[in-house]
Amino acid sequence: MKSILSNLTFQVLVAITLGIAVGAFFPGFAPHAKLISQSFINMISMLIAPIIFLTIVLGIAHMGDMKKVGRVGGKALLYFEIVTTLAIVIGMVVANLLKPGVGIHPVTGDVNKIKAYTEQAGEINWSEFFAHIIPHNVFEAFTKGDILQILFFAILFGYGLNKMGPNGDSLLSFFDKMAKVFFNIMKVVMRLAPVGAFGGMAFSVGTYGLHTLLPMAKLMGAVYLTCFLFIFVVLNAICKYYKFSLWQYLKYIRQEILIVLGTSSSESVLPSMMQKMEAIGCNKSVVGLVIPTGYSFNLDGTAIYLSMAVIFLCQVFSVDLSIGQQLSVLAVLMVTSKGAAGVTGSGFIVLVSTLTALKLMPVEHIAILLGVDRFMSEARAITNMIGNGIATIVIAKSENEFDEEKYQLAIQPAAIEKLEELDI
Repeated sequence: MKSILSNLTFQVLVAITLGIAVGAFFPGFAPHAKLISQSFINMISMLIAPIIFLTIVLGIAHMGDMKKVGRVGGKALLYFEIVTTLAIVIGMVVANLLKPGVGIHPVTGDVNKIKAYTEQAGEINWSEFFAHIIPHNVFEAFTKGDILQILFFAILFGYGLNKMGPNGDSLLSFFDKMAKVFFNIMKVVMRLAPVGAFGGMAFSVGTYGLHTLLPMAKLMGAVYLTCFLFIFVVLNAICKYYKFSLWQYLKYIRQEILIVLGTSSSESVLPSMMQKMEAIGCNKSVVGLVIPTGYSFNLDGTAIYLSMAVIFLCQVFSVDLSIGQQLSVLAVLMVTSKGAAGVTGSGFIVLVSTLTALKLMPVEHIAILLGVDRFMSEARAITNMIGNGIATIVIAKSENEFDEEKYQLAIQPAAIEKLEELDI
């Protein structure tokens, strides 16, 4: 009994349940709940930049061959583009088959709230998106927590350290010790995951109320169903092709899945996912390159949501899309879905920018999604996180940088429970 109560996964599950109850019966607690949830996410966010930097630098410095670094990065980006395109197509197909928007009578949402998203979407300059990856000030990139800019600088720093050879050993040893310090801090912060999950769930339910879900139940059901199908059909097929078990992998990261469910943020588990991917057998250098890049470019859940939301809104407002127009939606989403990287409230902002580019309807129409968007963010975030972990294993296996023996030991139930008790 004591073992169950001290298990972090169990604690998070209880916290989520309590959060739903508090949000439903004490909606006035929502502002305080938001503060609790945001404080936990902020504690994780303060660790993300140094952990990504140190992991990438150490990985590249130990890798030796810079051609290999380029090959791993190229493979990862190609994989991301193929899988996210599949996610968009599946989302559009399911939305066309289930027609979640048909029969919905539009209720005017708070159009004033859309203005903020529209302004942020307007600030996204797609032609300069890749130029933004290069930071004009390294320290600013760290203070803002811009993952792509940190990734770019870390690769260059790792290259520079790699070229120093034996002369860089002392600095390498220092960075290795620093990485251990930050991961030790992360273990302490992760003990507060139940508190963060409680706050996140209490805020969502208390702010929007469970009653807001009923009119949009069909859309929510369709999004969750599509994410489920994507994970257990598409990602499962990828797992089988690369000879590892999806089910064993999901059991291995069950703690992270519950934390994301409670906080609605996949970033809340980014550091622990990097550590767990290394513990399951992936080489440190592959983990350091694939996970941070995937958090920007491999957003499978976001791609599904965006494609379904566009089709849903067209059905609600009786906008008939031809095959050609649907192909245009696919083409635009292949670009705009990548713009979710590093943008706060990315799902909604990118949806605004997508509708603006397509010119299918007034942007204000998306106001009807405001009440339920938060409840669908869990599906997006969980799918994104699961997809990034699988991508890391796939790239590691393709590079022969995967330790099969380590994997077999890591997926044992006793090993998973030990990891959770150690808060890894």
